Amino acid sequence: MADSSFDESERRSSFRLDMEKELVDIMWQDENGQEISKEIICLDFSRGGLKLDCDVALPVQTPVTVIFKLASANNQKLYGKVLRCIKQDTGCFEIALVLDKDI
Repeated sequence: MADSSFDESERRSSFRLDMEKELVDIMWQDENGQEISKEIICLDFSRGGLKLDCDVALPVQTPVTVIFKLASANNQKLYGKVLRCIKQDTGCFEIALVLDKDI
């Protein structure tokens, strides 16, 4: 099967790691090509993606780099695209990222 996306049942059965609201840095380009960087909260992490809490909306399909901060100088970078961006009652946005398969 050539479909590279997870089907709904596979996504639901994937293990999700609660990130306990760990701070991560994200970087993306806005509609003007300007690179933007923000420190935000990572809510959870799974085999196929991440769920983030951000104070700004990101358009669907926006490429995003996520940088996990470690105690060492070797920070882990992951690359993905915005799958969903849902405004919460708090005014923040729950952003679902699907990770690139090339990692």
